[in-house]
Amino acid sequence: MPGLVKAADFYILLALAAGPRHGYGIMKDVERESAGEFRLEIGSLYRLLDRLLRNGLIEEAAVDERRRQYRMTRLGRRALKAEAARLAGVVALARSRKLIPESDA
Repeated sequence: MPGLVKAADFYILLALAAGPRHGYGIMKDVERESAGEFRLEIGSLYRLLDRLLRNGLIEEAAVDERRRQYRMTRLGRRALKAEAARLAGVVALARSRKLIPESDA
């Protein structure tokens, strides 16, 4: 599974890299961190979370009477790191072809 992460999954895992979150918190983090590119509706968010749970990339962290919390598993962290590395390679290639500007950093 590492390296085969869909864009929405990547943003969900990225949100969970900061620590456990409940569904609404994940949804808001994804929207903010994607600069509005991904706006997950509640129904689609919970379908994605269910798939990530079944694939072992996330797990339930805590359940209270109102909300479930989710956290990333070791497999999820490996998948996130692999996808981040793949994307960094794509960005480097795009920069080498002058498709995006060089970083100031």
